[in-house]
Formats: sequence, structure tokens, C-alpha cells
Amino acid sequence: MPSSTETERFEWSPWAAVAGLILAATLGAMVLDRDVSLTSQAMLYLLAVVVAAYNLRPLPSIACAVAAVTAFNFFFVPPRLTFAVDSREHVIALAVTLVVALVISRLTAKLRTETRSAQLHASRAHQLQTLAGTLAATTSAEAAVAVARRALDVAFPGRATMVTLGSEGADEREAGTPDNTHDGLRACMREAATLGPGTGRWPGLNAWYIPLGDASQMQGAVCIEGVQAADVDGLEHAQALCALVAQALHRLKMATHMLAAEAEAQRQQMQGTFLAAISHDLRSPLASIMGAASALQSQSEKLEPAEKERLLASISGEARYLSDVTENTLQFLQLTNASAPQQRTWESMEEIAGAVLARMRLRDPDHRIRASVAKDLPLIQADAVLIAQLLVNLLENALKYSQGAIDLVIRATPTQLRASVKDRGPSIPGAQYDQIFQPYARNDRSGQRGAGLGLALCRAIAQSHHGSLTVKARQAGGNSFTFAMPLSPEQPRIDMESAAP
Repeated sequence: MPSSTETERFEWSPWAAVAGLILAATLGAMVLDRDVSLTSQAMLYLLAVVVAAYNLRPLPSIACAVAAVTAFNFFFVPPRLTFAVDSREHVIALAVTLVVALVISRLTAKLRTETRSAQLHASRAHQLQTLAGTLAATTSAEAAVAVARRALDVAFPGRATMVTLGSEGADEREAGTPDNTHDGLRACMREAATLGPGTGRWPGLNAWYIPLGDASQMQGAVCIEGVQAADVDGLEHAQALCALVAQALHRLKMATHMLAAEAEAQRQQMQGTFLAAISHDLRSPLASIMGAASALQSQSEKLEPAEKERLLASISGEARYLSDVTENTLQFLQLTNASAPQQRTWESMEEIAGAVLARMRLRDPDHRIRASVAKDLPLIQADAVLIAQLLVNLLENALKYSQGAIDLVIRATPTQLRASVKDRGPSIPGAQYDQIFQPYARNDRSGQRGAGLGLALCRAIAQSHHGSLTVKARQAGGNSFTFAMPLSPEQPRIDMESAAP
């Protein structure tokens, strides 16, 4: 609370300004007394009246106009130093001067009010424009609410409280909100109307309660304290702010629902595609296995050893195909539907490549795969099983669709690890570069059997490691598939003493 001395000084400061302006006009007129006429001296007092009217409230400015005419009469109108007037002309001049001073005071005060109102409207329009742009850039309801609260704090001196409706329709109460304020906010949302002074609804309240949205799209409500019923422009500005916030919250909610709907549609599409792939790609090998096994079981004594070997090889090949399709499918579904981040450890790319080459020996009896792995490769932070699966799929594709040598080249740059599988098979057209990485997409006409999931899984593995998988045609024929992943700037330190035997 201010002290009585501070209050008295605040109350008397306009009158001190009036006294100072009259004194300054009087001293100026006295200095110019011998060189100017009474009319020019009267202009100095009118100047003081204009300054007072533009900077002071109506009552002090009117008092300044009366005081200016009185001082002009006392000090300069003959007979001087008296309030008497010696001629009718001077009486008329003083009367006209008083009227002019009062009109100027009134017009200047009105101009000051309109100027301040125009500045306030311009400031509020700029705030609305800025708020609209900021809300348009927000990507979450929490960010939009934070922006709205800052805007309300800037626009109004009183406390602003906001509640929003969650996804389930329950209001999220702001910490520290009094019960009566919260009840008013609930009533505002229930009635979907503005409450408080100057609204015609609950005029006895000391705050505005403004809904965020209408009855069909209610997003919450705002309470602005310390308001007046006469502040119509302030109420309109508050409603405009709340309308922008309500639109932003509705947009973000709709965007969230759309993303959820798209994700559900993709999941349904994936399930449908998966079931179609299962019925198409698993039924034939299962039938072959069952036929070969049935023949071995019922006609084992009648079959020649070569025929038995052929049937056993068919069972083994079809079972391996089923195993590959199942493993790729499960890995792909796990990667595309995973909600938790992968657990990655520091791995050696040389060891992963060695394990992959050992695994591929049985599938590469002609030794077509040639490996070129750089020495002293940095450690990578990865899932070793997934990286190995990526390389195996790329090498198996190369063995399946090409006849010549296949090169596995692994190199490192200061920022990336790059692993390339290069073959000499038919070059893939550039228009199909993106399509071949789609799940269950098969565009080749080679007659080779497959579920069309291997490359899709490879790209999913690359993306899960913040990397990429690309393909390009080689100049002399063939294709080059390149997996690139970023290297971590922090490499783990190896304690050589503890590692020594």
C-alpha cells in the first residue's frame, strides 16, 4: 500500500503541472512584454492550455484554461496587477480567449483520447496478428496453451486463468485456481457464453469468463480478472484472443485424430497385405512340404535313393524359404509397430560382416561373394542382429537376381559408415527405385519366388538406425545397394591393460 505522502504527491502532481505551465507562460509573456502585443502574449497562455489538455485529465486542463485567462488579465490587461478591465474591448477579448481556451482544451483532450484509443487498437491488432501466426506454427496443444497464456498476460493487467478440455472431455484445472473461479469456468463452458461485467450474464462477477469455442466444439474457458463493464473494446479483444486459441486447439485436436486415423488405416492395410502375402507365399511351400513328406512316408520303400534325396532337398529348401519369409515378416512388423526405442550397443562392423559371410557360405557354393572390409573401422552403436539381417537380405537378393561376382564393400568416412552390395544383374529402372522398397512389392519378371518384403525390411532397419538405404545402377551393368548410417561422435574408450590376457 502507498503511504499517505506518496498518495498526496500523486494527487497534487497534475495541479503542480498546471501551476508550472501558467508560471512559464507568465514569465515568457513578461520577457516579451515590450516587444509583442497583448495578442501574442495571449498565444503563450493558449500554448500552455494546449499542453495541459494533451497531457492532463479533463478537470486539470479546464482549470488550466481558466487560470490562463485569469493570469493574462491580472498581469497584462490594463489596468495591470488587478482583475479590473478598463474597456469593453478587453472584456470581449478575455471572454473570447476563455472560450477559445476551453474549446482548445476540450478538442485537445478528445484528440488525446482518440490517439490513445487508436494506439491501443493498433497494438491489439498487432497482437492478434502475431498470435495467429504463432498459433499456426504450434504442433501441440501444450504449446498453444502456453502461447495463449503469455498473450493474455500481455493484453490484460489482471490475472488470467485458463482451463482446457482433455481428450476425454474432462477439464484440466490449472494449479492454484480458486474453487469459485473454477466453478465460473465450468459454468462458462456449460452455457457456451461469455459471463461477467458488460456481458448481460452474471454482471455481478468481477471477471470475464470467456469460452474457447462453441457448444459443438468446446475446447475450454478463460477467466480474466480485474475488468470493468465499460471496457467494451477490451471485452471484444479478449473474445478475439480466445477465438484464435479455440481455433488452434480445435485444429491440433483434429490433426491428432487424423494422424491416429491414418495410422489405423495403415495398420489395417498392412494387416490385409500381410494376410494376402501369407495366403499367397506360404501356401505353396507348405503344400510342397506336405506332398514331399507324404510321399516319403507312404512310398519310402518304392522310391529310388536319388528320388528320396530330391524330396528331402525340396523339404529343406521349402522350409528354409518359409523360415526366411517368417523372419523377415516378423522383423518388419516389429520395426514398423515398435513404440519403444531400440536397445543398441557398441558393435564391431568387422565382426558383423564376418558372421554374415559365414552364414552365407552354404547359400553361395560357387563363392561368388567377395568381401572388402576396411581396416580399423570405428565401432557403431547398433543392433547387431538387425544389421546382419540387412546385409544377409541384400546378399541373398544379389545371389538370386544376378549371375556374376558380388562385392560387399564396407568403408567409413569421418561421419558415416557405408556398406555396399554390388552385383552384375539386370539394372533396376530409375522409376522403380522407390517402389522396390515398398512392402510386398514385386516388380521383377525373373520368375524368382519371393514375398517382396526383404528390401522393405532392409530400409526399415536402416531408418531405425537413423540411416538410409539407396540403390543406383552401375555403369557396366548391375546394381549397387548402399546402406549408410551416421557415426557417433563419442566412441567408447577401450582399456588395453584390462583387455590384455
